[in-house]
Amino acid sequence: MGQKKLIRFTEIKSFSNVLEYPTDMKGKWNEFFKNNHPITLELACGKGEYAVGLGRLYTDRNFLGVDIKGNRIWRGAKTAIDEGLTNVAFLRSHIDKITEYFNANEVAEIWITFPDPQLRLSRAKKRLTHPRYLRLYQQILRKDGLVNLKTDSPDLYQFTKIVIELFGIELLKDLDNVYATSDTHPDLKIQTHYEKLDIAQSNKIHYLQFKLNKELVVEKDEILKQIINEQLTN
Repeated sequence: MGQKKLIRFTEIKSFSNVLEYPTDMKGKWNEFFKNNHPITLELACGKGEYAVGLGRLYTDRNFLGVDIKGNRIWRGAKTAIDEGLTNVAFLRSHIDKITEYFNANEVAEIWITFPDPQLRLSRAKKRLTHPRYLRLYQQILRKDGLVNLKTDSPDLYQFTKIVIELFGIELLKDLDNVYATSDTHPDLKIQTHYEKLDIAQSNKIHYLQFKLNKELVVEKDEILKQIINEQLTN
């Protein structure tokens, strides 16, 4: 591990806005933030650009970036501290452990920004919009809670649309090209490190917003797998 990473791992342990694998946090986030404002999560937050950016825009809401990479979290946490953003914090943990940290209805909104699209079929279950993960989000989201996906991967975008259609999920917004219009919403103007890299080289940023307000039948996971297989063979 590089010297810079070691320094950052050491520093975040002293940051008041970073919690690493905390225990007994369910139902206590409003105590942590010292208010009763709604909580928004940025999952696989990387350097936390969205948590920080949204925290600047909405001082009456709390934002929590979640990622396993402590050296990346360091950047967002340091920025939040330097700017006095007391409504922005970070949780170091794996995404599949998210239900260990929140009670039912404790989260108002989720942002998934430029996650690894996990392009290989064998890794489809690791996509953060796979129903395996959506069921976890359901356990902590409010009934009217929102999920937002912003990605430069056309594969992840189309995969998520297939999931939405197959499971009858309520789709609220579908933008094939976020910056194609002049009236882009301020939330969508926030750019992450990975957006700027344009790894997918698609020249488009895709956006979906949806609600998880119905049961996601487990039996349909196999149908999803078959649909993906058929697309790959065609």
